[in-house]
Amino acid sequence: MGSGRWSTDVYEAAARLRGGASAFAHSDSGARNVHPALNPFGVGARESRDSAEHPESLAIAVLFDVTGSMGAVPRALQAKLPQLLGLLLRKGYARHPQIMFGAIGDATCDRAPLQVGQFESDNRMDGDLERILLEGGGGGQKTESYELAMYFMARHTLADCWEKRRKRGYLFIVGDEMAYPKVKPREVRAVIGAELAEALELRAMAAELTQRWDTYYILPEGAAYAGDGQVLGFWRALLGQNVIELADLDAVCETIALTIGLGEEAIDLDAGLADLADVGSAAGPAVSRALTLIGASHGQLVAGAGPAALAGPPGTGGSAGGDGQHRSGDDDLDFPSGNIRL
Repeated sequence: MGSGRWSTDVYEAAARLRGGASAFAHSDSGARNVHPALNPFGVGARESRDSAEHPESLAIAVLFDVTGSMGAVPRALQAKLPQLLGLLLRKGYARHPQIMFGAIGDATCDRAPLQVGQFESDNRMDGDLERILLEGGGGGQKTESYELAMYFMARHTLADCWEKRRKRGYLFIVGDEMAYPKVKPREVRAVIGAELAEALELRAMAAELTQRWDTYYILPEGAAYAGDGQVLGFWRALLGQNVIELADLDAVCETIALTIGLGEEAIDLDAGLADLADVGSAAGPAVSRALTLIGASHGQLVAGAGPAALAGPPGTGGSAGGDGQHRSGDDDLDFPSGNIRL
């Protein structure tokens, strides 16, 4: 996948054809199951590949929690796709982005605990968004199956940016809860159709994932657990400073675009904010606050913590952020039922 080029004209024509109807026809039609095009069961790998048209592809994945109050996220993303692609392409943040959208639920109770599209360069990415089932379920325990999505991204994706150039892709997880402490073989078998010999601890899963994916967690305002210290501490223990608190849900696309621009060293934060003003976006203040905070200890945004950062300082055995400072205070991740040692 990944051929073709994005066209805002095609996007706007599709919106006119809908005549005011929802872009999420699959979900809003009363569907109760994953759309076949987004079903991860039996998928060997989702692939982001180079081509003559896109000789240096950059894999970007955006996975969002669609349980409870988070169901508004894909609608905000779909409405802002032109801004996201406009910043990446016209402002030169990424010359050949290939974007995959997906959704996260709860494998303990939901019909659609994981949905994954294809890596696309053209308007087919909009089609994948429209097929997402906004189930709105969840387990109600302050945890969702983020770890299952992390497993899929680590073991069921292939990207030429990494395979050929040893350049990590970008993964954005948009949510407001914590992951379960382990990737469970029975859930991998039931949802993805793959075999996992034994349960995989979350910290090990995160270390494996971040070898190939520069991974960020975005917690937007308006979510049920916005600003929740336990949730933020949990993700900072895994991802260090790559945890973004966002004061405006409608600024998700702009935040993702500027994070990529910063990671690609195409811009600094001031230049990115000027670009937002140039394209007529009102998201500048929210994006500025979000991206300034995650780089506050360094004075700049630092690309995602890799496996070495997760290991923590020598002798601690704990997790650390990109500055090498121990984040969690001990070797535990804080779950709703108490501290569970990973």
